[in-house]
Amino acid sequence: MAKPKSLPYEAPETAESYSVTLHFQGGGSDKIYKLAIEPAGDLWVVNYANGRRGGTLTHAPVTKAPVTYDEARKQCNSKLFAKVGDGYLPIEGSRFGDGMTAEAIATVARESSGVVPQLVNVAGESAIEHLIEDNAWVAQLKYNGDRRIVIVEAGKAIGGNRRGQTVALSKPIADCALSLGHDLKLDGEQIGDTFHCWDILELDGKDLRGLPLFGRSDILADLLENLPENSAIAQVRTAIGAASKRQLLEYAKANNLEGVVFKRSDATYEPGRPNSGGSWLKHKLWYSLSAIVEKVNSQRSVALQLIEADGTPISVGNVTIPSNHAIPAEGEVIEVRYMHAFDGGSLFQPTYLGKRNDIAPAECLASQRVFEGRLEVGPVGLAM
Repeated sequence: MAKPKSLPYEAPETAESYSVTLHFQGGGSDKIYKLAIEPAGDLWVVNYANGRRGGTLTHAPVTKAPVTYDEARKQCNSKLFAKVGDGYLPIEGSRFGDGMTAEAIATVARESSGVVPQLVNVAGESAIEHLIEDNAWVAQLKYNGDRRIVIVEAGKAIGGNRRGQTVALSKPIADCALSLGHDLKLDGEQIGDTFHCWDILELDGKDLRGLPLFGRSDILADLLENLPENSAIAQVRTAIGAASKRQLLEYAKANNLEGVVFKRSDATYEPGRPNSGGSWLKHKLWYSLSAIVEKVNSQRSVALQLIEADGTPISVGNVTIPSNHAIPAEGEVIEVRYMHAFDGGSLFQPTYLGKRNDIAPAECLASQRVFEGRLEVGPVGLAM
């Protein structure tokens, strides 16, 4: 078998020695994900297979065409980081060859991160004008990624999800967090290899949650000010004053973004979700919900299922899976964007956003739906 001549180290003798099998079990799911670097003449490809454990796996390439070994290794690591971040762990005896960066990352355990993030309630359309005009409230863009707590302690960087569990960080984000030179806990949203940071909870052992939002924002700005442009960690910009908030909302609409989050500038950081109201309120320009994959259809689509309050599963239509996404397996939880739900239950103009391994199937309730003509949803509760 030919080997790329550019390698500064020994290439694998067999494709089998450079494969890994990952397993995810939780929330009713029991899934396998296989990843391998394999030879293609003088070049290499990365392939994967996924599906329910014990069932038929779906096979597809990660690389679009054969690449150098270095590039294959890079793409393989990126995919492995992402799957471990979703909660997958390697099964016993599954390994990559010596020197694979992802081998260490793949040993991250799913345990408590020790940090519960602050969650938001919904602000309906009638509340928006008040939130814009009241100078006690500021606004930030709502990002459509994975909620993430970045934790740096004793020279190691790890992530936390919205459920308070540990997850792996992508290497660029982890390296950037370590470069700050402090023990810290940051809150934000991860999209790919970029962490959009909107809050700081702890710095060098000091708990900052009791400070007002503006006080925490100033500390965060000082911490990140020396990072180079286009770093893996970026502070989320804040709109202050009615004109700036209105401009931010129009920007979100013009660019088809998810929406904005309004926050009290004097509010402390309160973990969890309040029963009503709260100091963080989200205004979504379109709606999304988490649904269970009821079954995989032909022509790259899946049937969607939600759970009624009494535990009865109901079907709410289908969604097409774009060609640049892997088809999720039956029983997995996915995020779906939609305009509204019909009284019959189905979603109007659903769009697939991605998998949600931080949400259990039991949390995919039918009450998430916003029905046609009833877009005024969620508690507003503006009084502090």
